[in-house]
Amino acid sequence: MTIKLIVGLGNPGKDYQAHRHNVGFWFCDALAHLYISVFKKESKFFGEVAKVNLAETNVLLLKPSTYMNASGKSIQSIAKFYQINVDEILIVHDELDIDSGFARIKFSGGHGGHNGLRNTIKVLNNKNFYRLRIGIGHPGDKSKVTDFVLHAPNKSEFEVIQNALFNSLNIIEQIVKGDIESAMRMLHTQEKEG
Repeated sequence: MTIKLIVGLGNPGKDYQAHRHNVGFWFCDALAHLYISVFKKESKFFGEVAKVNLAETNVLLLKPSTYMNASGKSIQSIAKFYQINVDEILIVHDELDIDSGFARIKFSGGHGGHNGLRNTIKVLNNKNFYRLRIGIGHPGDKSKVTDFVLHAPNKSEFEVIQNALFNSLNIIEQIVKGDIESAMRMLHTQEKEG
């Protein structure tokens, strides 16, 4: 197994840029920057696409411009065009059930109430893709979730989320190679040291 497509989930436009819901975009932007690549608008894929070489593999980065609730349309169109299997996709998204500063890798599973994942699973008719879940913490009350994810974190929280993104960037080559266990070990070690 090799990852050929990394998708960051988020909402397009300046108004949403700094929101917690956009950590998937933050990750992809950081990854493109790190590997000296630039995102270009690709209307046929309903999003912005960059190409990077990770672990000697050409990997596509995608930021859907469909808004979170319709992310699947963008992911399906690029996967179909490049004949990428569902299990060759890594989706990076914000995760309420993980504390800020932590990240977890997961294969398959449900959507956990995340609208971007819910739509992706529905459109692909398949949930067997990899996920990199970036913790943003939980507001503590279900009724506050929408407001919480659609707001920017405060300065100290932002720094903690940045740590999780940094740690995740350090293990992205292992993930791409399919060495998930060693990626998880590295992630946990970094978090303990941090």
